[in-house]
Amino acid sequence: MDATLLSDLSAWQRLGGADTATEIAQQPQLWETLADSLSDAQARVQAFLGQRLSDPAQRVIFTGAGSSGFIAEMAADALNAQWPAEIRAVHTTSLLTHPALYLQRERPTLLVSFGRSGSSPESVAAVERVRADVDDARFLDITCNADGELARRGAGREDTCTLLMPAVSCDRAFAMTSSLTCMLLTALTVFDNSDWATRTARLKQVAALAREAIAQWDAPVAALAAQPFDRVIYLASGPLEALAREAALKVLELTAGRVLALANTPLGFRHGPKSTLNAQTLVVMLRSAQPLARRYEQDLLEELRNDGVAGKVLSVGPRVDAVGNDDHTLPVPALPDNWLAPVWLTFAQLYALQRSAALGLTPDNPFPDGTVNRVVKGVTIHHD
Repeated sequence: MDATLLSDLSAWQRLGGADTATEIAQQPQLWETLADSLSDAQARVQAFLGQRLSDPAQRVIFTGAGSSGFIAEMAADALNAQWPAEIRAVHTTSLLTHPALYLQRERPTLLVSFGRSGSSPESVAAVERVRADVDDARFLDITCNADGELARRGAGREDTCTLLMPAVSCDRAFAMTSSLTCMLLTALTVFDNSDWATRTARLKQVAALAREAIAQWDAPVAALAAQPFDRVIYLASGPLEALAREAALKVLELTAGRVLALANTPLGFRHGPKSTLNAQTLVVMLRSAQPLARRYEQDLLEELRNDGVAGKVLSVGPRVDAVGNDDHTLPVPALPDNWLAPVWLTFAQLYALQRSAALGLTPDNPFPDGTVNRVVKGVTIHHD
C-alpha cells in the first residue's frame, strides 16, 4: 500500500479512516480553542474548587475507563506533588469492584471524571457510588458530549461542575484521539498551581509544538507503518508511563489485535518483558524531558540497539541531546512531561492509523462485527 498522508482526506475516505485522520489532525487547533474556553470558565471553576486543593484532608480522585483512565494516570501524580490535597488516579474499573479501598465516608472527596461520551456504564456508576459512599462528595465532569449521561445528570446540581470540550472533540471514530488530549490538557490547566495566564500560554505552546510534530512526522510514520512489524513495545516512565499504555492500546484497537502491543518502563522492561523481542518487534521509547529519567532511557536504548534482537528501536521526545538516525525529536519549551505528553501521543496515533490501513483494516471502525464498541456495552453494575 502506498503511504497516505494525513491531509489526503479523499484517500482516507476510501480507506475508511477519514474520521480518525481528521480527529488526529485537528488537535492543535482544538487545544488553542480550549485555551480560550477555559479562560472563560476560570471564575466558575475556581469558585467550585474553592480552597479544597489546599486542604490536606481533601481527596481528589481522577477516574475513567480505558483511555480515559490513562488520562487520569498521566495527570494525577504530577498534580499531587503541587498541592496539600491528595490527588490520585483510580480507574472506574477498579473503583467499582473495590470501592472500600478508595472511598471513606468521612473523607471529603472530589471525583474528577473523564468521559468522551460521558455515557459509559462505569462512568455513571462511579459517580453514583461516590455520592452514596461519601458524605462530602463533589464532582467535576470533564466530557466531550453535552448530551451524555454525565453532563445530563450533573446539570443544575450544586455538587457538580461540568466542563465541556469543543464539540468536534467528541470523536466520531472508534479510537479516542482528540477527545483524550483535550480532556488531559483541561485537567492540567484546571489543577495546575501556576497563575491562569501561564496555564493558557502553555496550552498554546503545546498546540504549536504538536502542529510542528504532525507535519514533521506524517510521512516518516506512514513509511514506518508499512513495515511488517507484528509486535510494538512502547517504553516510558513517570507521567509518560500511562502515555505508553495509551499508545499501545491505540495499536491494539486500530489493528483489531492483529499487532500485539505492550507497554513498560525503561527499568522494568529488563525484568522479564524484554523476552518478547524478536526481529518482528518495533520498540518506541517515549522520552522524558527530565535529565535523570533520560539517563536510564539512554542506557536501555543503547542496550537494545547493541543487542540487535528487535527489528527496530527508535525514540520520540524532546531534542535535548544527541539523537540517532531512527529518533523522532523536537526542540521543546521548558514544560513538564505531562504537558508534553499530548505531543508525543500524536506519533502513536499516526502510527496506529497508518498500521491499521496497511493491514487492510478500516481505522474508523476496525471491529465491524461489533465485538468491541466505541462506547462499552454489556456491563452489569453490581451493588453490595
